[in-house]
Amino acid sequence: MLWKTLVLLLFYCSAYATVTHRWSRAVLFPASQRFKRSSAAFLNPVLQNSLEDVVLLYEFLLAELDIDKGQRISIKDEELASLRKAAEFDTICNEIIPKSIPEIRRLSSRLSSYPRVLKKEDFERTVLTMVYTAYRAAQSQGHQKDTWAESFVNLYKALKNDLMLSYNKQPS
Repeated sequence: MLWKTLVLLLFYCSAYATVTHRWSRAVLFPASQRFKRSSAAFLNPVLQNSLEDVVLLYEFLLAELDIDKGQRISIKDEELASLRKAAEFDTICNEIIPKSIPEIRRLSSRLSSYPRVLKKEDFERTVLTMVYTAYRAAQSQGHQKDTWAESFVNLYKALKNDLMLSYNKQPS
């Protein structure tokens, strides 16, 4: 009887750890947990795996981005757009990050109550959402501009809070 309880407890802990880790990203970016149509893999690319990737992401953002009427984001520079990382950038920007005010507000709300430091992919996606929000604020007028600007500020506050949380957790 005791060994059955122990096995059941181990199974529960293993299942809890797996489910908690797997679904923690779904809370912030649900689109990253969808399956790709062309394969059995999750739609969950990450751009920043090395310092070179960070520099490349910076180049993507500095190269003029094109946002069409359907809100699809693309890199105008053909040479940069032909890189493999550009395809991941495209997937993140067009399939994963939120693009409507209600979705961005939902993300801001979840970020403000997020109990721990963001994973690098969630941080990266939040920054890209901020870039998109800043673009929309710059292109809007009147009440819409104020709404987009407020969303930008809320995302900024959430990222600042995350950075302070990670700074405070570092050993002295």
